[in-house]
Amino acid sequence: MTIAFMGTPDFAVPALVALHEAGHELVCVYTQPPSPAGRGKKLQPSPVHRKAKELGIEVRHPTSLKNQDAQAEFAALQADVAVVSAYGLILPQAVLDAPSYGCLNIHASILPRWRGAAPIHRAILAGDAETGVTIMQMEAGLDTGPMLAKVITPIDAKTTGELTEELAELGANAMVGVLNDLEHLAAIPQDDGAATYAPKIDKAEARIDWSKPAEEIERLARGLAPFPGAWSESDGERVKLLRAELAEGSGNPGEVLNEDFTIACGSGAIRPLRLQRAGKPAMDREDFLRGNPIAKGTILS
Repeated sequence: MTIAFMGTPDFAVPALVALHEAGHELVCVYTQPPSPAGRGKKLQPSPVHRKAKELGIEVRHPTSLKNQDAQAEFAALQADVAVVSAYGLILPQAVLDAPSYGCLNIHASILPRWRGAAPIHRAILAGDAETGVTIMQMEAGLDTGPMLAKVITPIDAKTTGELTEELAELGANAMVGVLNDLEHLAAIPQDDGAATYAPKIDKAEARIDWSKPAEEIERLARGLAPFPGAWSESDGERVKLLRAELAEGSGNPGEVLNEDFTIACGSGAIRPLRLQRAGKPAMDREDFLRGNPIAKGTILS
């Protein structure tokens, strides 16, 4: 098939590569414009942009698809289908309608659960036992289109970063399978009554409230790792908690209960497994405490 690919972050790269390796003709890649990054804040192309250039595929990065010229340029590709994966721009109806088979999206949840911008984070934060990817036919609503395929995987103790990598590969393989059988697949409407929404993570959510139950704080650590990172303060310094385990103990919320860095929560306790000081690399608890001993009785704010 002739495909227009639309994606931006690392999550979308496996799908681009899989479609290329499957022998489809990728006529163009659409991605977000280069953005400032690094200490020098130089403009850097997106991960999808870099991979597309490596594969020799034309790249476009319009700031909007709402104007008629951009829509006409997209329609002129005469693509059989557009494959969308974490692109980051709203697709107007003219774009949705341009390819012969419309636009198919790789969404990182088991729809209709967790429609929206942060489905992986929200699934972990909510304590879901499983998540997955859904291949859906895009329409004007927010992740409301009919579904062509689903793949489910357990969440277990995975972080958002680990789950993102896994779902990217699952989504890539699922999309290749869907395109191989596209003419024979029946699209299944979503049950809007069962829908839940996954709003973008707000920075305020990242600050740890030690009065919460230990289970909730453990999920917060995994759900916000590696970015933006759940954080607390010790002696006025911000420390990110990137992974933790449930532990035995009780005390005042935020109190360090022993030399092994067990921390009391509103109910139960946690023990950090991986932490990161501001401006420093992430490290395991033992290495962190070696250079940053935190005394028993310390109260984390």
